[in-house]
Amino acid sequence: MNLEKIKEILISEPPYRKKQIYKLLFSELIEDWQKATTLPLSLRKKLKFGVSFDIKAQPYFSKDKKTLKALITLPDGAKIETVLMQYDNRNSVCLSSQVGCPLGCRFCATGKMGFRRNLTAGEIIDQVLYFARYLKKSGQKIHSLVFMGMGEPFLNYDNVLEAIKIINNKDSFNIGIRHISVSTSGIIEGINKLSQEALNINLAFSIHSADNNLRSKLMPINRKYSLPDLLKSVENYLKAKNRKVMVEYVMLGGLNDSDKDAEDLANLLQNNRHLYHVNLIQYNPTDTYTPSTKERAQAFLKVLKDCQISTSERFRFGRDINASCGQLAVKNYEKR
Repeated sequence: MNLEKIKEILISEPPYRKKQIYKLLFSELIEDWQKATTLPLSLRKKLKFGVSFDIKAQPYFSKDKKTLKALITLPDGAKIETVLMQYDNRNSVCLSSQVGCPLGCRFCATGKMGFRRNLTAGEIIDQVLYFARYLKKSGQKIHSLVFMGMGEPFLNYDNVLEAIKIINNKDSFNIGIRHISVSTSGIIEGINKLSQEALNINLAFSIHSADNNLRSKLMPINRKYSLPDLLKSVENYLKAKNRKVMVEYVMLGGLNDSDKDAEDLANLLQNNRHLYHVNLIQYNPTDTYTPSTKERAQAFLKVLKDCQISTSERFRFGRDINASCGQLAVKNYEKR
């Protein structure tokens, strides 16, 4: 959605027109400007020729129909991914914030693409809009959103925040702010900025190892923002918000999934354990690493719980459709 073009068209219009248009687009989910009968005909004509409803996307359904991945082609030909996950009558959407990613995490398919560019707020909104339209056909809606797709959200902070404000707006998608999460690989400046925001957006951060050296191998960003410095930043966020923080931990077979790894993680989080929740992620394999076995993951989880660390396992969604972030886009770029 070209939000900048909408702003340009509305320059000579009364301020309330923006509210009307956002309600039509993101709440009523119209797909034809002629149906925007609350707007004057002259404005509808400007919008018709200046703002397109089209979202070019290729859908991929998992066999169990619980996951729908969309490969979206942007106006400049770049491709991004977004995923709808359906479980327990809840619909959650995973959003991308960049085309590619500059961080190069070793286990991440997106990292292989390198960095192309940041997404605009409108391109982030389109991912939500695509699934909102899809769910409307069956009388459903989106319940939660996570910025855990392609890219590092805090390296595109302003556009991500602008999109979140629109998503949260009661006259727009009206998705509660406590149902919106932003996951970072550890960009300290972004965490510090988020701690000062009036919006109580959920924070998640990727750790993947409590060993600083191993984390540097898995996540090169750790060489700039080391684990001790990252935790200090997160603790400042906890003081400012007094809200639980999600700790993302990808389970990599034979690499970071031993009982000692679990004990080290528990010790790392011990001081504020009541404000951390560890999310153990079943790895969707690329060609570099293998996922932990179910038995090993259960043993890891038990160690954390025995240490009184709040922990859960994230289900593996859409493995048959390459639902791990970046897998489809990477394959597309490789073909090209």
